[in-house]
Amino acid sequence: MAASSLLRALTRRRGCATSGAFSHYQHHLSSPFSTTSAAAAAASAGARDEAGKGFPGLGPTTKGEKARVVVLGTGWAGARVMKDLDTDGYDVVCVSPRNHMVFTPLLASTCVGTLEFRSVAEPLARIQPAMSKSPGSHFLLARCTGVDPDAHTIDCETVTDGQKDALEPWKFKVAYDKLVFACGSEALTFGIRGVTEHAIFLREVHHAQEIRRRLLLNLMLSEVPGISEDEKRKLLHCVVVGGGPTGVEFSGELSDFIMRDVKQRYAHVKDYIHVTLIEANEILSSFDVRLRQYATNQLIKSGVRLVRGIVKDVQPNKLILDNGEEVPYGLLVWSTGVGASPFVKSLPFPKSPDGRIGVDEWLRVPSVRDVYAIGDCSGFLESTGKEVLPALAQVAERQGKYLAQQLNSFMKAGGGHANSEATVDVGPPFVYKHLGSMATVGRHKALVDLRQSKESKGISIAGFVSFIIWRSAYLTRVVSWRNRFYVAINWLTTLLFGRDISRI
Repeated sequence: MAASSLLRALTRRRGCATSGAFSHYQHHLSSPFSTTSAAAAAASAGARDEAGKGFPGLGPTTKGEKARVVVLGTGWAGARVMKDLDTDGYDVVCVSPRNHMVFTPLLASTCVGTLEFRSVAEPLARIQPAMSKSPGSHFLLARCTGVDPDAHTIDCETVTDGQKDALEPWKFKVAYDKLVFACGSEALTFGIRGVTEHAIFLREVHHAQEIRRRLLLNLMLSEVPGISEDEKRKLLHCVVVGGGPTGVEFSGELSDFIMRDVKQRYAHVKDYIHVTLIEANEILSSFDVRLRQYATNQLIKSGVRLVRGIVKDVQPNKLILDNGEEVPYGLLVWSTGVGASPFVKSLPFPKSPDGRIGVDEWLRVPSVRDVYAIGDCSGFLESTGKEVLPALAQVAERQGKYLAQQLNSFMKAGGGHANSEATVDVGPPFVYKHLGSMATVGRHKALVDLRQSKESKGISIAGFVSFIIWRSAYLTRVVSWRNRFYVAINWLTTLLFGRDISRI
């Protein structure tokens, strides 16, 4: 009760107590607070009572206020749309379980100490300063649990990550003028038993931290007297499932870490540690054939064992392949692609062929007003005649940039508030042009494939020059100058002094 009172006090809008705000509130929000389908008079009385006490969350905007854009998520898509929104005309409210964006292409480097964790985490307040300066813009550490498109509200629940002394989670509502779903995706497990319980997914900073702690713990335990050779081999066997860019880059970083640092500082166990990469088909299937073969050769030279197979079962200390082979492990990293999350699947919107939120050519959810979806959680509807775009950072970022431009245009044309964009020209549809793919394979080698598709012709190179291009490209894509400086310094110190192997 105290928490709810605090939330109301902190987020009460100026106009909620005025009669104009109340009438706007009553028009849009009487139904979300009705627990049953009671008569209109009862709903109106309930709304009036709520208005008197203050809105339990963020109330609707009034005509004299800025329109409110609510963004769900802080990934590539959500961060880009918030960065480019014109905050002179919009208030921005972000609802997400994390208050930062993760620069995912460099996340694998943090697992082995090439980069520090904070070098790949971009605080949201640095991406969009209005979050910490504008009185109408907020970051809410919560997750969305439901949406009412007719009332233009979302239901939210605070996130405490199970902290013992934290406030109990409580629920609240947020009214929106424009709603942007940018809530990402989740790792695919294909229903394989034991994956969620025993594998680590390399998608968030805390995943990279867990991988690093587990890896260094196993290294230290393997030197304890009395441990058998079989137990040492199992503890120091790192298995990566999935031969996409993330799996290959992590395998390359890990093998580089083993060759350059582990074998110098853990001399007693250097011959026991090894890496296995399991893939059902070809590794890096979206790359040029020549580049795939180069990557395969480089990984083998680095000591990575490549296994073609399908995982059928994951147990606490071993996994079982489709041919019956048992693979013991001390560290298991799962990187087999992403799909729609349970939250996305539960939404009452049309879906794209792969289960994501269906959008039209302008990234709108066509069945409702003022709702958009971008990034990994969205996909073109079949009716558009377009293929669902891959779940890539460059797709999400470009969609975020496009949508911010659209919303800014709406605002300047007087269509920023709810139910007002019908009179505004929506402009040209979103068009995606692939800029190419890059991946590092360790030992200062990388792949650069600048073809627009697998069938088209274009530049594809590999080797040390590609590694320089890979590092330069990602360094320029890091959002802030602060983190660019951090990344450059981390790379330099790793080159000069090696990686830090302290288990902190």
